Amino acid sequence: MKITVAIILTAFLAYVTGLYSTLPWWSFAITSLLVSVAIHQKPGKAFLSGFLGLFLLWAVLAFLKDSANEHVLSAKVAQLLLKSSSSIAIILLTGMIGGLVSGFAALTGSYLRK
Repeated sequence: MKITVAIILTAFLAYVTGLYSTLPWWSFAITSLLVSVAIHQKPGKAFLSGFLGLFLLWAVLAFLKDSANEHVLSAKVAQLLLKSSSSIAIILLTGMIGGLVSGFAALTGSYLRK
């Protein structure tokens, strides 16, 4: 139950922080750290909840933005970076980057709590 609450809270706070502030792109790491400090979990579960919260948020947001322009931009970026025209691959890569940053921030928060 704690992990579900942590995932939802991490995604919600990251979305609100990105929407209503002028902070840099990595500001969601601070919210992930705070959620991990507030909701006590073992380090592995803290990493997983931070990772999943941001992975799902960024992947869904990237897919929604990408659908609006019929996957044109993501296919071109995927061709440049991955040598493939798969727009889903670049969306998953976007989610992985956000998820890893958030996961490590949540892991840090879990260790800070100790």
